[in-house]
Amino acid sequence: MTGILLFLGIIAGLVIWVFGMYNGLVRLRNAVKNAWSQIDVQLKRRHDLIPNLVETVKGYAAHEKDTLERVIAARNFAVTASGPAEAGKAEGALTGALKSLFAVAEAYPDLKANQNFLALQEELTSTENRIAFSRQAYNDAVMQYNNKTEMVPTNIIAGMFNFKPSEFFEIEIPEERQTPKVSF
Repeated sequence: MTGILLFLGIIAGLVIWVFGMYNGLVRLRNAVKNAWSQIDVQLKRRHDLIPNLVETVKGYAAHEKDTLERVIAARNFAVTASGPAEAGKAEGALTGALKSLFAVAEAYPDLKANQNFLALQEELTSTENRIAFSRQAYNDAVMQYNNKTEMVPTNIIAGMFNFKPSEFFEIEIPEERQTPKVSF
């Protein structure tokens, strides 16, 4: 009788242990989904600001049509991107297009002094900071989740229940990887 109770106790302990690992994986997967939705909110905010910014610049620099069209095309690509990898590529292209737009704005003193332009530029800067923070939180959640799905013993449970690793959200801008040149 004692042997049967011991055996049942071991089985019950294993079942509870599997449930605990499974629930931990679910919690981490949901944290990744939540973190991605926070990025998505900030990206939508960014995408909504850009047409207003382009319209403001258009009034002052109408002959800069090529730059304005590149910004709108990059924004449209970013809006339709799905998943972290595609979104990272699209947001990198959008960031590059916005840099060229702000470079154009530097050539127009009236535009740089325009209150609407300054407010939109400040709002966009604030949004960029929020995106960076959200991206860091997302990537931290992905790292925790991926570690859990790849490390023993939870990788066994992850494999049994089809938990797949998540993608990091990385924005590829080659210029940002280069060492800045400082000259006096």
